[in-house]
Amino acid sequence: MKNDIHDLGLVLDSRVKLILIESWDERRVLQTLSGLAVRRGLGMYCWSVSEGLQHLGFGGEALPDSEDPVAALRLVKADRQHHLYVFCDLHAHLADNPLLVRLLKDVALAEELHKPTLVLVSHAFKLPAEVQRLAARFNLALPSEDELLALVREEAQRWSEQNRNARVRTDNRTLQQVVKNLRGLSHAEARALARNLIVDDGAITQDDLPELNRTKFQLLDMEGVLSFESETARFAEVGGLGNLKRWLGERQQAFLQGGMADSPRGMLLVGVQGGGKSLAAKAVAGLWGLPLLRLDFACLYNKFFGETERNLREALKLAEQMAPCVLWMDEIEKGLATGDHDSGVSQRVLGTLLTWMAERKVPVFVVATANAIHKLPPELVRKGRFDELFFVDLPTPAVRGEIFAIHLRRRELDVEAFDLAALSQASDGFSGAEIEQAVVSALYAAQARQVAVDQALLLGELHSSVPLSVLMAEDIQRLRHWAQERCVNAE
Repeated sequence: MKNDIHDLGLVLDSRVKLILIESWDERRVLQTLSGLAVRRGLGMYCWSVSEGLQHLGFGGEALPDSEDPVAALRLVKADRQHHLYVFCDLHAHLADNPLLVRLLKDVALAEELHKPTLVLVSHAFKLPAEVQRLAARFNLALPSEDELLALVREEAQRWSEQNRNARVRTDNRTLQQVVKNLRGLSHAEARALARNLIVDDGAITQDDLPELNRTKFQLLDMEGVLSFESETARFAEVGGLGNLKRWLGERQQAFLQGGMADSPRGMLLVGVQGGGKSLAAKAVAGLWGLPLLRLDFACLYNKFFGETERNLREALKLAEQMAPCVLWMDEIEKGLATGDHDSGVSQRVLGTLLTWMAERKVPVFVVATANAIHKLPPELVRKGRFDELFFVDLPTPAVRGEIFAIHLRRRELDVEAFDLAALSQASDGFSGAEIEQAVVSALYAAQARQVAVDQALLLGELHSSVPLSVLMAEDIQRLRHWAQERCVNAE
């Protein structure tokens, strides 16, 4: 808070008479402004439609007949002393009220040093064009990791005092992850989430992290272009991809701890449809214990000029607020394929994305997946945009056996009752998704015949299926040829 008071004081010294503060934490804003008023020896008044103008201090009372915003602003305009006036939620009264707008402008245009300063406080505020350039915007600093850690410990101490000095159970790794995942929230929001983690069972565990991330996502109001993926896979549920798993394991601590000049930034997964790219993207978040955000390029596009790029900028800004996190750009070629049919929108979207990728300073790990690599612009796939380009090919015989075992266990079938080597041989050319579908089809067939799923039934489903590797053999061969000298094999 000390830094906020100092920085607000610099704004006052610039003689700006109209200051705009957007914040969800009104209480902290008022505390900061009160601290500034005390430090500067200023009288401070606060206005709301429910209380009117009220002097903040010893014996402060509301001024009579000041609930009306016009009457309150007339009092501000008539004041001949350098007082600090704080108006909360004035934005709701500005629409179609030219007198109110004019009074705001009169206050903002005052040049005398002894005239009051007006501060407008709201969760969101769009000033009328007449006064927009006369106002200074100020943002309160978000809590640092040290402040967040102290805040969590305060809530733990409070819970302990209320429960006969019982200790809150946690471990240092989980506590550090909670602190990192609280970044981007205000003091009040972070405190409320920390309290919710502790109050139900007196413990902070790994099981609390998904709910914490989901609640944070809802607080930041990200629904739309970005979606929160609550189900993140574990790498134990991903067959194969040994090289990719090793690469991610080597970079996990470097990304989570930060501080490195060359911190991991992201990767591009190219490969055959159904080969496990999307599952691998989810597994990164699960392995690192981070929230996973999915960027839907289909929701980005808008018919109005400039709106598509604005949507992307807003989505990337929100992803930064969720940091540290994993940002999954699924089938990225569908949003960045260049052409003349879209009046240059794809090129502008590409430019916005490349600028953000080059300049971002916060820990957002990008995982982009693509099926049709030839549709991607060369500016995106050149070395340096991503830390690495991985090619996810069709699974090898050994990996196919792993995938069968994973999906059989997931459906509570006895793996020992199946010949995985024979299933692997029969599924030559199948992708991971096609293997899963064969298991699902066998379950349906068994249910219809009222028999148990066995080896013969599963082999029958495999023999009756034509894999994508046969239907699109030429396309897959071209993709393999392209990736041979450009990508690292994920296996």
